[in-house]
Amino acid sequence: MTDSNSRETNGCCGAPGSCVFSKPLQARVAVCECAERHTRGERDFIDCVSPVARTHCTTLAGLLHERARFALHLPRAGQPVIHALAMRLQCGGVLALQHALGAPQPDVHRLVGAAQQRYGSLTDLPWDAIVRELAQWQGRRARRPRRQVAP
Repeated sequence: MTDSNSRETNGCCGAPGSCVFSKPLQARVAVCECAERHTRGERDFIDCVSPVARTHCTTLAGLLHERARFALHLPRAGQPVIHALAMRLQCGGVLALQHALGAPQPDVHRLVGAAQQRYGSLTDLPWDAIVRELAQWQGRRARRPRRQVAP
């Protein structure tokens, strides 16, 4: 039995090896050296090849949700998160972490490692600055259909 939180935390469909940060990777906002892309049918999936990296990313994703819950008006843990908010949380969170660490590239695995090395723990990150920046992140706008000009 899979609850909605494990689906969100475990990436698509709650698959055991799926990437926790698949949304920013699929949107090409971030990269990860531990990510492996697969196509099943017409869908693209991203799996994590490192169980240790996946555990660290799961911790980061949980902390992002916890710390940004008020700023993004997120539901409690265990409740479903709409796609737009999940994109904002993950994409904005990765880019805010990159900015906080001064990293040259938004590589999720390297960012987590650098954060742990610099701060000793993911809980000791500068969360105020990270949450402030991730709350400002906006994805691309939906395209409006062009107006037809009458002859």
